[in-house]
Amino acid sequence: MDVRTIVGTNVRRYRGEAGLSQEGLAELMGVDRAYVSGLELGRRNPTILTLWHTAMALKIRPSELLEFEGPLF
Repeated sequence: MDVRTIVGTNVRRYRGEAGLSQEGLAELMGVDRAYVSGLELGRRNPTILTLWHTAMALKIRPSELLEFEGPLF
């Protein structure tokens, strides 16, 4: 699985758990809603700084954005 897909899936899940819309998360991150959409769809290649801001906005550890279940290879 592509790491961008893993991050996107986790962003979507944690955003839903937080009760935030894409627009709400985007506002907390200081980005456009379209950026959050692209991130969730795995179409963005986020920097470490973006992962940090995303995690802080979602009130989770940055490492949680990289977690997934399944085989590594």
